Amino acid sequence: MTDNGTNGDNGVNGVTSHIGEAREDSEARVLANVPDGLFIGGQWRAAENGATLAVRDPATGEVVKEIADASVADGGAALDAACAAAADWAATPARERGELLRRAFDLLTARADDFALLMTIEMGKPLAEARGEVTYGAEFLRWFSEEAPRIAGRYGANPEGTGRVVVTQHPVGPCYLITPWNFPLAMATRKIAPALAAGCTVVVKPAELTPLTTLAFVALLEEAGLPAGVVNVLTTSTSGAVSEPIIRDPRLRKLSFTGSTPVGQALLRQAADGVLRTSMEFGGNAPFVVFDDADLDKAVAGAMAAKFRNIGQACTAANRFLVHRSVVAEFTERVTAKVRELRVGRGTQDGVAIGPLIDDRAVAKATQLVEDAVSRGATLHTGGSAIEGPGTFFAPTVVGDVRPGSEILREEIFGPVLAVVPFDTEDEAVRLANDTEYGLVSYVYTESLARGQRMIERLETGMMGLNVGVVSNAAAPFGGWKFSGLGREGGAEGIHEYLQTKYTLTANPFA
Repeated sequence: MTDNGTNGDNGVNGVTSHIGEAREDSEARVLANVPDGLFIGGQWRAAENGATLAVRDPATGEVVKEIADASVADGGAALDAACAAAADWAATPARERGELLRRAFDLLTARADDFALLMTIEMGKPLAEARGEVTYGAEFLRWFSEEAPRIAGRYGANPEGTGRVVVTQHPVGPCYLITPWNFPLAMATRKIAPALAAGCTVVVKPAELTPLTTLAFVALLEEAGLPAGVVNVLTTSTSGAVSEPIIRDPRLRKLSFTGSTPVGQALLRQAADGVLRTSMEFGGNAPFVVFDDADLDKAVAGAMAAKFRNIGQACTAANRFLVHRSVVAEFTERVTAKVRELRVGRGTQDGVAIGPLIDDRAVAKATQLVEDAVSRGATLHTGGSAIEGPGTFFAPTVVGDVRPGSEILREEIFGPVLAVVPFDTEDEAVRLANDTEYGLVSYVYTESLARGQRMIERLETGMMGLNVGVVSNAAAPFGGWKFSGLGREGGAEGIHEYLQTKYTLTANPFA
Protein backbone atom coordinates (compact mmCIF):
# COMPACT_ATOMS: atom_id res chain seq x y z
CA MET A 1 0.00 0.00 0.00
CA THR A 2 1.39 3.39 -0.95
CA ASP A 3 1.36 6.60 1.09
CA ASN A 4 -0.12 8.74 -1.72
CA GLY A 5 3.14 10.30 -2.77
CA THR A 6 4.68 10.94 0.63
CA ASN A 7 8.21 9.88 1.43
CA GLY A 8 8.96 7.22 3.99
CA ASP A 9 11.19 7.84 7.01
CA ASN A 10 14.75 6.61 6.47
CA GLY A 11 15.13 5.42 10.06
CA VAL A 12 18.26 7.45 10.82
CA ASN A 13 19.97 6.24 14.02
CA GLY A 14 17.25 3.66 14.51
CA VAL A 15 14.74 6.23 15.74
CA THR A 16 11.99 5.07 13.41
CA SER A 17 12.38 1.42 14.36
CA HIS A 18 12.10 2.28 18.04
CA ILE A 19 8.94 4.29 17.41
CA GLY A 20 7.50 1.38 15.43
CA GLU A 21 8.28 -1.06 18.23
CA ALA A 22 6.66 1.23 20.80
CA ARG A 23 3.53 1.49 18.66
CA GLU A 24 3.35 -2.27 18.29
CA ASP A 25 3.70 -2.66 22.05
CA SER A 26 0.88 -0.16 22.62
CA GLU A 27 -1.38 -1.94 20.18
CA ALA A 28 -0.70 -5.31 21.79
CA ARG A 29 -1.41 -3.91 25.25
CA VAL A 30 -4.66 -2.22 24.19
CA LEU A 31 -5.91 -5.34 22.43
CA ALA A 32 -4.96 -7.57 25.36
CA ASN A 33 -7.10 -5.43 27.68
CA VAL A 34 -10.26 -5.91 25.61
CA PRO A 35 -12.51 -8.71 26.94
CA ASP A 36 -13.11 -11.50 24.44
CA GLY A 37 -16.42 -12.76 25.83
CA LEU A 38 -20.07 -11.85 25.98
CA PHE A 39 -21.22 -9.72 28.92
CA ILE A 40 -24.46 -11.13 30.33
CA GLY A 41 -25.89 -10.58 33.78
CA GLY A 42 -22.69 -8.95 35.01
CA GLN A 43 -20.46 -11.84 33.90
CA TRP A 44 -18.01 -12.21 31.02
CA ARG A 45 -18.59 -15.58 29.39
CA ALA A 46 -17.95 -17.58 26.26
CA ALA A 47 -20.65 -18.13 23.67
CA GLU A 48 -23.05 -20.93 24.58
CA ASN A 49 -21.78 -23.07 21.70
CA GLY A 50 -18.14 -22.02 22.08
CA ALA A 51 -18.10 -20.25 18.72
CA THR A 52 -15.76 -17.34 18.01
CA LEU A 53 -15.46 -14.64 15.37
CA ALA A 54 -12.37 -12.91 14.06
CA VAL A 55 -11.90 -9.14 14.12
CA ARG A 56 -9.59 -7.77 11.43
CA ASP A 57 -7.60 -4.59 10.93
CA PRO A 58 -8.87 -3.18 7.60
CA ALA A 59 -5.51 -1.51 6.99
CA THR A 60 -3.70 -4.85 6.89
CA GLY A 61 -6.37 -7.53 6.62
CA GLU A 62 -4.83 -9.27 9.64
CA VAL A 63 -6.84 -10.80 12.46
CA VAL A 64 -6.24 -8.76 15.63
CA LYS A 65 -8.47 -10.64 18.08
CA GLU A 66 -10.85 -13.59 18.36
CA ILE A 67 -14.00 -12.97 20.41
CA ALA A 68 -17.16 -14.83 21.35
CA ASP A 69 -19.74 -15.32 18.61
CA ALA A 70 -23.17 -15.24 20.26
CA SER A 71 -25.94 -17.68 19.40
CA VAL A 72 -29.71 -17.30 19.60
CA ALA A 73 -29.58 -18.85 23.07
CA ASP A 74 -27.05 -16.23 24.17
CA GLY A 75 -29.40 -13.54 22.93
CA GLY A 76 -32.20 -14.96 25.04
CA ALA A 77 -29.95 -15.06 28.09
CA ALA A 78 -28.95 -11.43 27.59
CA LEU A 79 -32.58 -10.32 27.41
CA ASP A 80 -33.39 -12.43 30.49
CA ALA A 81 -30.66 -10.59 32.38
CA ALA A 82 -31.88 -7.17 31.24
CA CYS A 83 -35.45 -8.00 32.26
CA ALA A 84 -34.37 -9.34 35.65
CA ALA A 85 -32.49 -6.11 36.42
CA ALA A 86 -35.14 -3.75 35.02
CA ALA A 87 -37.23 -3.08 38.13
CA ASP A 88 -34.30 -2.38 40.44
CA TRP A 89 -32.58 -0.11 37.92
CA ALA A 90 -35.79 1.82 37.23
CA ALA A 91 -36.14 2.36 41.00
CA THR A 92 -32.54 3.57 41.37
CA PRO A 93 -32.53 7.30 42.15
CA ALA A 94 -31.87 9.46 39.11
CA ARG A 95 -28.90 11.07 40.83
CA GLU A 96 -27.23 7.67 41.29
CA ARG A 97 -27.81 6.80 37.65
CA GLY A 98 -26.28 10.11 36.64
CA GLU A 99 -23.28 9.66 38.90
CA LEU A 100 -22.55 6.28 37.31
CA LEU A 101 -22.49 7.94 33.90
CA ARG A 102 -20.27 10.72 35.23
CA ARG A 103 -17.77 8.20 36.61
CA ALA A 104 -17.76 6.52 33.22
CA PHE A 105 -17.11 9.90 31.57
CA ASP A 106 -14.11 10.50 33.82
CA LEU A 107 -12.68 7.03 33.19
CA LEU A 108 -13.16 7.28 29.44
CA THR A 109 -11.57 10.71 29.29
CA ALA A 110 -8.56 9.46 31.26
CA ARG A 111 -8.13 6.57 28.79
CA ALA A 112 -8.79 8.53 25.62
CA ASP A 113 -5.55 7.49 23.93
CA ASP A 114 -6.20 3.78 24.45
CA PHE A 115 -9.74 3.98 23.11
CA ALA A 116 -8.60 6.04 20.15
CA LEU A 117 -5.93 3.50 19.27
CA LEU A 118 -8.41 0.65 19.60
CA MET A 119 -10.82 2.32 17.16
CA THR A 120 -8.02 2.97 14.70
CA ILE A 121 -7.01 -0.69 14.82
CA GLU A 122 -10.45 -2.17 14.27
CA MET A 123 -12.07 0.50 12.09
CA GLY A 124 -9.16 2.26 10.36
CA LYS A 125 -9.81 5.93 11.06
CA PRO A 126 -6.74 8.11 11.65
CA LEU A 127 -5.73 8.52 15.28
CA ALA A 128 -6.53 12.24 15.32
CA GLU A 129 -10.09 11.52 14.26
CA ALA A 130 -10.35 8.63 16.70
CA ARG A 131 -9.34 10.97 19.52
CA GLY A 132 -12.06 13.33 18.35
CA GLU A 133 -14.58 10.51 18.53
CA VAL A 134 -13.55 9.75 22.11
CA THR A 135 -14.23 13.37 23.03
CA TYR A 136 -17.57 13.32 21.21
CA GLY A 137 -18.61 9.93 22.57
CA ALA A 138 -17.65 10.81 26.13
CA GLU A 139 -19.77 13.93 25.94
CA PHE A 140 -22.94 11.81 25.74
CA LEU A 141 -22.02 10.33 29.11
CA ARG A 142 -21.56 13.76 30.64
CA TRP A 143 -24.66 15.23 28.98
CA PHE A 144 -27.01 12.45 30.05
CA SER A 145 -25.48 12.23 33.51
CA GLU A 146 -26.84 15.76 33.88
CA GLU A 147 -30.17 15.00 32.20
CA ALA A 148 -30.99 12.04 34.47
CA PRO A 149 -32.03 14.13 37.51
CA ARG A 150 -33.90 16.59 35.28
CA ILE A 151 -36.57 14.17 34.11
CA ALA A 152 -39.71 16.14 34.88
CA GLY A 153 -43.49 15.97 34.74
CA ARG A 154 -46.16 18.55 35.50
CA TYR A 155 -49.02 19.20 37.87
CA GLY A 156 -51.97 21.53 37.59
CA ALA A 157 -55.72 21.93 37.78
CA ASN A 158 -57.81 20.71 34.88
CA PRO A 159 -59.75 23.43 33.05
CA GLU A 160 -63.03 22.42 34.71
CA GLY A 161 -61.53 22.70 38.18
CA THR A 162 -62.83 19.27 39.12
CA GLY A 163 -59.43 17.62 39.60
CA ARG A 164 -55.70 17.82 39.24
CA VAL A 165 -53.67 16.67 36.25
CA VAL A 166 -50.47 14.83 37.16
CA VAL A 167 -48.10 13.95 34.29
CA THR A 168 -45.13 11.69 35.07
CA GLN A 169 -42.34 10.09 33.05
CA HIS A 170 -41.31 6.44 33.41
CA PRO A 171 -38.61 4.20 31.88
CA VAL A 172 -39.89 2.54 28.74
CA GLY A 173 -38.38 -0.81 29.82
CA PRO A 174 -35.77 -3.22 28.46
CA CYS A 175 -34.12 -1.94 25.27
CA TYR A 176 -32.25 -3.54 22.38
CA LEU A 177 -29.55 -1.29 20.93
CA ILE A 178 -27.90 -2.08 17.59
CA THR A 179 -24.85 0.03 16.74
CA PRO A 180 -22.94 0.48 13.44
CA TRP A 181 -19.29 -0.07 12.64
CA ASN A 182 -18.27 3.44 11.58
CA PHE A 183 -18.37 5.20 14.97
CA PRO A 184 -17.93 2.28 17.37
CA LEU A 185 -17.64 4.37 20.56
CA ALA A 186 -19.91 7.36 19.93
CA MET A 187 -22.80 5.27 18.64
CA ALA A 188 -22.61 3.07 21.75
CA THR A 189 -22.51 5.98 24.19
CA ARG A 190 -25.20 7.88 22.27
CA LYS A 191 -27.62 5.00 22.88
CA ILE A 192 -26.48 3.53 26.19
CA ALA A 193 -26.17 6.83 28.08
CA PRO A 194 -29.76 8.08 27.62
CA ALA A 195 -31.16 4.60 28.24
CA LEU A 196 -29.36 4.31 31.55
CA ALA A 197 -30.18 7.89 32.49
CA ALA A 198 -33.87 7.18 31.90
CA GLY A 199 -33.77 4.04 34.05
CA CYS A 200 -33.81 1.43 31.27
CA THR A 201 -31.76 -1.75 31.07
CA VAL A 202 -30.25 -2.70 27.72
CA VAL A 203 -28.89 -5.39 25.47
CA VAL A 204 -26.28 -3.95 23.08
CA LYS A 205 -25.25 -5.58 19.82
CA PRO A 206 -22.25 -3.87 18.20
CA ALA A 207 -21.40 -4.37 14.55
CA GLU A 208 -19.54 -7.55 13.71
CA LEU A 209 -16.77 -5.55 12.01
CA THR A 210 -15.96 -3.29 14.99
CA PRO A 211 -17.08 -4.91 18.27
CA LEU A 212 -13.93 -4.39 20.33
CA THR A 213 -14.55 -0.76 21.30
CA THR A 214 -17.97 -1.62 22.72
CA LEU A 215 -16.53 -4.52 24.72
CA ALA A 216 -13.85 -2.22 26.14
CA PHE A 217 -16.43 0.46 26.94
CA VAL A 218 -18.73 -1.94 28.78
CA ALA A 219 -15.76 -3.18 30.80
CA LEU A 220 -15.23 0.48 31.72
CA LEU A 221 -18.90 0.78 32.76
CA GLU A 222 -18.43 -2.28 34.95
CA GLU A 223 -15.45 -0.60 36.59
CA ALA A 224 -17.58 2.52 37.13
CA GLY A 225 -20.03 0.49 39.21
CA LEU A 226 -22.56 -0.82 36.70
CA PRO A 227 -25.02 -3.20 38.42
CA ALA A 228 -25.30 -6.71 37.00
CA GLY A 229 -27.75 -7.05 34.13
CA VAL A 230 -28.21 -3.35 33.45
CA VAL A 231 -26.03 -3.51 30.31
CA ASN A 232 -25.53 -6.76 28.40
CA VAL A 233 -23.43 -7.16 25.24
CA LEU A 234 -23.78 -9.60 22.37
CA THR A 235 -21.11 -9.89 19.68
CA THR A 236 -22.20 -12.08 16.80
CA SER A 237 -21.64 -12.93 13.17
CA THR A 238 -25.32 -13.89 12.74
CA SER A 239 -27.03 -10.61 13.58
CA GLY A 240 -30.36 -11.36 11.95
CA ALA A 241 -30.79 -14.75 13.58
CA VAL A 242 -29.80 -13.48 17.03
CA SER A 243 -31.75 -10.21 16.84
CA GLU A 244 -35.14 -11.35 15.58
CA PRO A 245 -36.12 -13.44 18.66
CA ILE A 246 -35.08 -10.56 20.93
CA ILE A 247 -37.13 -8.05 18.95
CA ARG A 248 -40.17 -10.33 18.89
CA ASP A 249 -39.99 -11.11 22.61
CA PRO A 250 -42.95 -9.37 24.33
CA ARG A 251 -40.72 -8.32 27.25
CA LEU A 252 -38.68 -6.00 25.02
CA ARG A 253 -40.10 -2.48 24.89
CA LYS A 254 -37.65 -0.44 22.85
CA LEU A 255 -35.49 -0.87 19.75
CA SER A 256 -32.78 1.58 18.70
CA PHE A 257 -30.86 1.00 15.48
CA THR A 258 -28.27 2.89 13.46
CA GLY A 259 -27.42 1.49 10.06
CA SER A 260 -28.64 1.09 6.52
CA THR A 261 -32.19 1.89 5.47
CA PRO A 262 -33.02 -1.59 4.09
CA VAL A 263 -31.94 -3.32 7.31
CA GLY A 264 -33.76 -0.71 9.37
CA GLN A 265 -36.96 -1.23 7.41
CA ALA A 266 -36.77 -4.99 8.09
CA LEU A 267 -36.28 -4.33 11.79
CA LEU A 268 -39.26 -1.95 11.85
CA ARG A 269 -41.43 -4.69 10.39
CA GLN A 270 -40.31 -7.05 13.15
CA ALA A 271 -40.86 -4.37 15.80
CA ALA A 272 -44.40 -3.66 14.59
CA ASP A 273 -45.89 -6.85 16.05
CA GLY A 274 -44.77 -5.87 19.53
CA VAL A 275 -45.63 -2.18 19.03
CA LEU A 276 -42.12 -1.32 20.18
CA ARG A 277 -40.87 2.20 20.71
CA THR A 278 -38.24 2.74 18.02
CA SER A 279 -35.38 5.13 17.35
CA MET A 280 -34.06 4.46 13.85
CA GLU A 281 -31.18 6.35 12.26
CA PHE A 282 -30.72 5.26 8.67
CA GLY A 283 -28.66 6.42 5.72
CA GLY A 284 -28.15 9.86 4.23
CA ASN A 285 -27.51 11.57 0.93
CA ALA A 286 -26.44 14.98 2.21
CA PRO A 287 -26.37 17.96 -0.15
CA PHE A 288 -23.60 20.53 0.32
CA VAL A 289 -24.80 23.74 -1.32
CA VAL A 290 -22.36 26.52 -2.21
CA PHE A 291 -23.99 29.75 -3.39
CA ASP A 292 -22.33 32.44 -5.47
CA ASP A 293 -21.96 34.71 -2.43
CA ALA A 294 -20.29 32.06 -0.27
CA ASP A 295 -16.96 32.64 1.42
CA LEU A 296 -14.97 30.08 -0.57
CA ASP A 297 -12.27 29.75 2.07
CA LYS A 298 -14.94 28.64 4.55
CA ALA A 299 -16.73 26.54 1.94
CA VAL A 300 -13.62 24.59 0.96
CA ALA A 301 -12.66 24.00 4.59
CA GLY A 302 -16.22 22.91 5.35
CA ALA A 303 -16.26 20.62 2.33
CA MET A 304 -13.12 18.84 3.48
CA ALA A 305 -14.63 18.27 6.93
CA ALA A 306 -18.07 17.29 5.68
CA LYS A 307 -16.73 14.86 3.08
CA PHE A 308 -13.49 13.35 4.36
CA ARG A 309 -14.18 13.09 8.09
CA ASN A 310 -14.08 9.40 8.99
CA ILE A 311 -12.79 8.63 5.47
CA GLY A 312 -16.20 9.62 4.12
CA GLN A 313 -17.77 6.74 6.03
CA ALA A 314 -20.41 8.71 7.91
CA CYS A 315 -24.16 9.02 7.42
CA THR A 316 -23.66 12.77 7.79
CA ALA A 317 -20.97 12.90 5.08
CA ALA A 318 -21.71 15.34 2.29
CA ASN A 319 -22.64 13.29 -0.76
CA ARG A 320 -23.61 15.81 -3.46
CA PHE A 321 -21.75 19.13 -3.76
CA LEU A 322 -24.12 21.54 -5.46
CA VAL A 323 -22.09 24.60 -6.45
CA HIS A 324 -23.27 27.76 -8.22
CA ARG A 325 -22.01 27.83 -11.77
CA SER A 326 -20.24 31.16 -11.27
CA VAL A 327 -17.93 29.69 -8.63
CA VAL A 328 -17.92 25.98 -9.50
CA ALA A 329 -14.60 26.08 -11.38
CA GLU A 330 -12.77 27.89 -8.58
CA PHE A 331 -14.34 25.75 -5.87
CA THR A 332 -13.47 22.53 -7.72
CA GLU A 333 -9.89 23.66 -8.35
CA ARG A 334 -9.34 24.64 -4.73
CA VAL A 335 -10.92 21.57 -3.21
CA THR A 336 -9.03 19.29 -5.61
CA ALA A 337 -5.74 20.83 -4.50
CA LYS A 338 -6.66 20.12 -0.88
CA VAL A 339 -7.66 16.55 -1.66
CA ARG A 340 -4.37 15.87 -3.43
CA GLU A 341 -2.57 16.79 -0.21
CA LEU A 342 -4.35 14.11 1.82
CA ARG A 343 -2.01 11.36 2.89
CA VAL A 344 -3.34 7.81 2.71
CA GLY A 345 -2.13 5.09 5.05
CA ARG A 346 -2.71 3.13 8.21
CA GLY A 347 -4.35 5.43 10.74
CA THR A 348 -1.60 4.93 13.32
CA GLN A 349 0.99 6.56 11.04
CA ASP A 350 1.91 10.21 11.54
CA GLY A 351 0.26 12.62 9.12
CA VAL A 352 -2.25 10.15 7.71
CA ALA A 353 -5.62 11.75 6.93
CA ILE A 354 -7.29 8.91 5.00
CA GLY A 355 -7.30 5.40 6.36
CA PRO A 356 -8.76 2.27 4.79
CA LEU A 357 -12.39 1.69 3.91
CA ILE A 358 -13.99 -0.89 6.14
CA ASP A 359 -13.87 -3.82 3.69
CA ASP A 360 -13.62 -4.94 0.06
CA ARG A 361 -17.31 -4.30 -0.56
CA ALA A 362 -16.86 -0.63 0.32
CA VAL A 363 -13.95 -0.34 -2.11
CA ALA A 364 -15.94 -2.03 -4.87
CA LYS A 365 -18.90 0.30 -4.31
CA ALA A 366 -16.78 3.45 -4.44
CA THR A 367 -15.09 2.20 -7.60
CA GLN A 368 -18.40 1.42 -9.28
CA LEU A 369 -19.97 4.80 -8.41
CA VAL A 370 -17.00 6.75 -9.78
CA GLU A 371 -16.82 4.67 -12.96
CA ASP A 372 -20.54 5.14 -13.57
CA ALA A 373 -20.27 8.93 -13.12
CA VAL A 374 -17.31 9.19 -15.49
CA SER A 375 -19.02 7.00 -18.08
CA ARG A 376 -21.93 9.49 -18.09
CA GLY A 377 -19.66 12.47 -18.74
CA ALA A 378 -18.29 13.54 -15.35
CA THR A 379 -14.69 14.78 -15.15
CA LEU A 380 -12.25 12.94 -12.88
CA HIS A 381 -9.99 15.55 -11.27
CA THR A 382 -8.03 13.32 -8.91
CA GLY A 383 -8.11 9.80 -7.48
CA GLY A 384 -10.85 7.53 -8.69
CA SER A 385 -9.50 4.07 -7.96
CA ALA A 386 -8.54 1.59 -5.31
CA ILE A 387 -4.98 1.60 -3.98
CA GLU A 388 -3.02 -1.63 -4.09
CA GLY A 389 -3.05 -3.47 -0.76
CA PRO A 390 -2.58 -4.86 1.73
CA GLY A 391 -5.67 -3.27 3.21
CA THR A 392 -8.82 -1.82 1.69
CA PHE A 393 -7.78 1.64 0.55
CA PHE A 394 -9.40 3.99 -1.97
CA ALA A 395 -7.72 7.14 -3.26
CA PRO A 396 -9.32 10.44 -2.21
CA THR A 397 -11.33 11.47 -5.24
CA VAL A 398 -12.95 14.52 -6.84
CA VAL A 399 -15.33 14.19 -9.80
CA GLY A 400 -16.75 17.31 -11.39
CA ASP A 401 -19.71 18.14 -13.61
CA VAL A 402 -21.59 15.04 -12.51
CA ARG A 403 -24.56 14.47 -14.81
CA PRO A 404 -28.20 13.82 -13.90
CA GLY A 405 -28.97 10.13 -13.59
CA SER A 406 -25.56 9.22 -12.21
CA GLU A 407 -25.75 6.61 -9.48
CA ILE A 408 -23.43 8.66 -7.29
CA LEU A 409 -26.24 11.22 -6.89
CA ARG A 410 -28.75 8.62 -5.73
CA GLU A 411 -26.72 6.27 -3.54
CA GLU A 412 -24.86 6.98 -0.33
CA ILE A 413 -21.17 6.88 -1.26
CA PHE A 414 -19.63 6.02 2.15
CA GLY A 415 -16.14 6.68 0.91
CA PRO A 416 -13.67 9.51 0.16
CA VAL A 417 -15.35 10.66 -3.06
CA LEU A 418 -16.43 14.28 -3.60
CA ALA A 419 -18.94 14.73 -6.44
CA VAL A 420 -19.62 18.25 -7.81
CA VAL A 421 -22.80 19.34 -9.61
CA PRO A 422 -23.26 22.90 -10.95
CA PHE A 423 -26.52 24.85 -10.54
CA ASP A 424 -27.78 28.25 -11.70
CA THR A 425 -30.58 29.42 -9.40
CA GLU A 426 -31.65 29.10 -5.78
CA ASP A 427 -34.78 27.24 -6.79
CA GLU A 428 -32.71 24.76 -8.78
CA ALA A 429 -30.38 24.22 -5.83
CA VAL A 430 -33.34 23.49 -3.56
CA ARG A 431 -34.85 21.10 -6.10
CA LEU A 432 -31.58 19.21 -6.51
CA ALA A 433 -30.92 19.12 -2.77
CA ASN A 434 -34.38 17.71 -2.01
CA ASP A 435 -34.32 15.24 -4.92
CA THR A 436 -33.62 12.22 -2.72
CA GLU A 437 -35.54 9.82 -0.53
CA TYR A 438 -33.17 10.67 2.33
CA GLY A 439 -33.30 13.66 4.65
CA LEU A 440 -30.67 13.40 7.35
CA VAL A 441 -28.52 16.53 7.04
CA SER A 442 -27.74 19.34 4.63
CA TYR A 443 -24.97 21.93 4.45
CA VAL A 444 -25.35 25.43 3.05
CA TYR A 445 -22.72 28.11 2.44
CA THR A 446 -23.95 31.66 1.85
CA GLU A 447 -23.18 35.07 3.30
CA SER A 448 -26.83 36.11 2.95
CA LEU A 449 -28.77 35.91 6.20
CA ALA A 450 -32.08 35.94 4.34
CA ARG A 451 -31.00 33.11 2.02
CA GLY A 452 -29.77 31.09 4.97
CA GLN A 453 -33.14 31.47 6.65
CA ARG A 454 -34.90 30.39 3.45
CA MET A 455 -32.73 27.28 3.27
CA ILE A 456 -33.64 26.37 6.86
CA GLU A 457 -37.28 26.44 5.77
CA ARG A 458 -36.92 24.81 2.35
CA LEU A 459 -34.42 21.97 2.72
CA GLU A 460 -36.01 18.66 3.72
CA THR A 461 -33.53 17.45 6.30
CA GLY A 462 -33.66 16.89 10.04
CA MET A 463 -30.35 18.72 10.55
CA MET A 464 -28.53 21.50 8.74
CA GLY A 465 -25.12 23.12 8.87
CA LEU A 466 -25.19 26.78 7.88
CA ASN A 467 -21.62 27.78 7.03
CA VAL A 468 -20.31 24.83 9.07
CA GLY A 469 -19.23 21.40 7.88
CA VAL A 470 -19.80 19.30 11.03
CA VAL A 471 -23.08 19.45 12.95
CA SER A 472 -22.93 16.58 15.47
CA ASN A 473 -23.11 17.62 19.12
CA ALA A 474 -24.26 15.74 22.21
CA ALA A 475 -26.42 18.68 23.27
CA ALA A 476 -28.35 18.71 19.96
CA PRO A 477 -31.04 16.34 18.61
CA PHE A 478 -29.50 14.06 15.97
CA GLY A 479 -31.86 12.52 13.42
CA GLY A 480 -33.47 12.83 10.02
CA TRP A 481 -36.59 13.09 7.93
CA LYS A 482 -38.02 10.82 5.24
CA PHE A 483 -36.07 7.58 4.70
CA SER A 484 -33.30 8.72 7.05
CA GLY A 485 -35.17 7.45 10.08
CA LEU A 486 -37.31 8.12 13.13
CA GLY A 487 -36.64 9.69 16.52
CA ARG A 488 -33.73 11.71 17.86
CA GLU A 489 -30.53 10.98 19.76
CA GLY A 490 -28.77 13.54 21.91
CA GLY A 491 -30.02 16.82 23.30
CA ALA A 492 -32.96 17.23 25.62
CA GLU A 493 -34.95 15.15 23.15
CA GLY A 494 -32.65 12.13 23.44
CA ILE A 495 -33.70 10.98 26.90
CA HIS A 496 -37.41 11.15 26.00
CA GLU A 497 -36.86 8.36 23.47
CA TYR A 498 -36.43 6.09 26.51
CA LEU A 499 -39.32 7.43 28.60
CA GLN A 500 -43.08 6.88 28.46
CA THR A 501 -45.68 9.30 29.72
CA LYS A 502 -48.38 8.61 32.31
CA TYR A 503 -51.28 10.97 33.00
CA THR A 504 -53.20 10.70 36.26
CA LEU A 505 -56.33 12.65 37.16
CA THR A 506 -56.75 13.10 40.89
CA ALA A 507 -59.85 14.36 42.63
CA ASN A 508 -60.04 18.02 43.52
CA PRO A 509 -58.39 18.17 46.97
CA PHE A 510 -60.58 21.13 47.93
CA ALA A 511 -63.92 19.58 47.00
